[in-house]
Amino acid sequence: MRLETKYAEAIISLLEDAQDVGLPHVVFELQPADTDLQPHQLELFETAGEALDYLDAKAGYQPRASEEYPFYYRHADQLLEELKQANPLTINNIKMNLNNLEDLKKEVRDLGFNPKVADELEKNMKALPGYFTMKDQFPGDKGLVDMTLHFRKSGQSDFYSFNKYEVTAGKVAPTVAGQHYMVLTENKEKKDKPLVKTFDSPNEAIEFFKKQKGTSELGLGESAESKQLLASMDKGSVNYINKEFRSAYFSPPVKQTFYIKEGNGFTARQAANLVQNRTVHRDNMMTRDGEPYKAWIRLDFDQKKDDYGNHKFKQFHDPSFGFDLEKTLNNYKIKELSDPVKKEAIKEALRQGDRVEVTAKAADGKDIKVFAEAVPRYGKLDFFNDKGTRQKREQFEKPAVELSTGKGQNQAKEQQQEQRQGMRI
Repeated sequence: MRLETKYAEAIISLLEDAQDVGLPHVVFELQPADTDLQPHQLELFETAGEALDYLDAKAGYQPRASEEYPFYYRHADQLLEELKQANPLTINNIKMNLNNLEDLKKEVRDLGFNPKVADELEKNMKALPGYFTMKDQFPGDKGLVDMTLHFRKSGQSDFYSFNKYEVTAGKVAPTVAGQHYMVLTENKEKKDKPLVKTFDSPNEAIEFFKKQKGTSELGLGESAESKQLLASMDKGSVNYINKEFRSAYFSPPVKQTFYIKEGNGFTARQAANLVQNRTVHRDNMMTRDGEPYKAWIRLDFDQKKDDYGNHKFKQFHDPSFGFDLEKTLNNYKIKELSDPVKKEAIKEALRQGDRVEVTAKAADGKDIKVFAEAVPRYGKLDFFNDKGTRQKREQFEKPAVELSTGKGQNQAKEQQQEQRQGMRI
């Protein structure tokens, strides 16, 4: 029986799926020797009895007097083993694909993307597209932070690589349950029924709306009929923007592409904080000469973007720049610092670029909940209330502490570091 076939990978996938749904018994028709066995030739059954009854019904079937078309019964386990022995090159390729899948799953998990990305990777890779993207989202201070992950297949094999992801931070509030952003465009065939495209991301909805050339509406709601109108245009010209939506509409989102090399780079959490104008700490940086170093890093919004449309990075080397997170924290009256476990958790969150909720004692002696953020550039912490409004940090400082680094000193160190040899992000 000839089981060498170029469809081995598809047949193996079919058999494995069949076993998963309780159809492990197989009857198949083996075509003449010059034709490969194909998936559509397999009949799948729940029990051996059903399969053998089908086999008996097909016994002696000969569509042509000069040729025999024998039918065979196999348990899926047996047929899988026979296919693997008959098609070793295909099996090696499948193993490589599975190893590649597991490696990519580990990469996206280690980089902190939401579990759904790893869970859905196999579905995206199964059809072997040359290129595909996946979406993820993180909460931000003023709206959702969108992420688009890019995966590309090698030109020489079925090996996929994850080399970059794009991050967008806008100022549009996320939707409530049951609602979504939508763009309605003119339906030339049915004037009374516009075409409706819905979006999980408000940033993508606004971007899509702005690209329209005809009559269009941008809305928010459960359906097109019950939507709240946010903006509209006629013949490509915007003629209405909801007053409460104008600030978000006209504020361009911050966009940045982050590159991954061999699974290393900024984590999703760090990237979300960087595009929100925060500073993160990395201890796995490398110079162009391959020397490791540590640094606090932020996006430089004061300089023009590079040739690829990305903001440049500004780095503050650790420890040479002089920002000591431990000492800086101890300059403030923060209740949680008395607990070593909570203190370490606060330090780690600040290194990731988070705004961390803490209990600080104000000048009047009252404990208040505020959010702290590390600002290595000035050797300080910044504090915000639950509305995102900056608070005077001086009210939380310990009165007897003289801060060792001032704004001018740190800015001088910034200029010195900018003159150093460029570092690889």
